Amino acid sequence: AFLKSIDSRTWKAVLKGWSHPVITDKEGKSTLELKAEEDWSKDDDEQALGNSKALNALFNGVDTKMFKLIKHCVVAKD
Repeated sequence: AFLKSIDSRTWKAVLKGWSHPVITDKEGKSTLELKAEEDWSKDDDEQALGNSKALNALFNGVDTKMFKLIKHCVVAKD
């Protein structure tokens, strides 16, 4: 309930997960090359922010032992 109360982006990051935006080729197909953060769209930024908020809440809501297990996670769904 706490994560959902932060905002809908945060909750969706937990439900759906988040992946780093990638560059698309001329035909609109995704490549494996990560998009530079300054090239992210508004939607890319919002999804990343939701993931960061969820991770922050999770990191601060667990004890030290659990934190040691999850501190390297970059996606809230993990």
